[in-house]
Amino acid sequence: MESGSPSPYRALLDALPRRERTIDVDGTATAVFEYGEPDARPIVFVHGFRGDHHGLEPIAAHLPGMRVIVPDLPGFGDSEALPTASIDAYAAWLRALVASEAPGAAVLGHSFGSIVVAHAAASGLDASRIVLVNPIATPALSGPNRLGSALALGYYRAAAALPERAGLALLGAPPIVRGMSAFMAKTRDRGLRAWIHGQHDAYFSSYASRRSVLEAFDASIRHTVGEVAARIAQPVQLIAADRDDITPLREQHRLRTRFPDARLAVLRGTGHLVHYEQPREAAAVIRRFLAEDAAR
Repeated sequence: MESGSPSPYRALLDALPRRERTIDVDGTATAVFEYGEPDARPIVFVHGFRGDHHGLEPIAAHLPGMRVIVPDLPGFGDSEALPTASIDAYAAWLRALVASEAPGAAVLGHSFGSIVVAHAAASGLDASRIVLVNPIATPALSGPNRLGSALALGYYRAAAALPERAGLALLGAPPIVRGMSAFMAKTRDRGLRAWIHGQHDAYFSSYASRRSVLEAFDASIRHTVGEVAARIAQPVQLIAADRDDITPLREQHRLRTRFPDARLAVLRGTGHLVHYEQPREAAAVIRRFLAEDAAR
């Protein structure tokens, strides 16, 4: 599905075999989208808060020769919501999905997805390697962007307090969605920027219920990657950005030291939307990281 301006990555994505299906993951109907040949080396992608699988398609488009598996997080896109969307429940869901679909694969998480992946990895995820893109390194309500996080908390609490129809209208209000998109986008390319806004307009309000999005937001602001980093045994590749307003670069350098085995790649001139603005560069980092296995 194209939204707004044409995707600059459409030709690359269209060149990949694509499959979609719905699977049962511990009682939760989960929409799964795959890109690449079915017998290629697998990697599982986990998208961020309020998004769905579309957000990570640009990175998948730059990984021909791999089998990229992108589920919609429970409660978002076409996946059913969890009974209670705590970070432990998300982590258990991911452990079950990877064990079923791609045991031993590398697993990537972006933004809120980085928190889900980190907590799953710290509690027994069957993954060979971990990639965290724009990882959340600092608590939202006490980090450098705490004012913005406090405003967001007020917004989501207001959406929860309102009657159902009014609350849903507030959550999906076009000016607010566009404001979030404009805050995160750093590219000066007008066409790319317009496409990013179109992606957020189309997919940023696709969730199962108001409860599911509010519970996910609560999980996203109460947890970080750093709180479980020391318990992650797998090799970890962090991909950070020098203009990320959610987690400043200095905090990403500190985060790297908290893992037993981690390396950090910094992309320049971009922010929290690495997956939209620099997917080719992110894919190159991922390929180098995964190649370390073959070199051993």
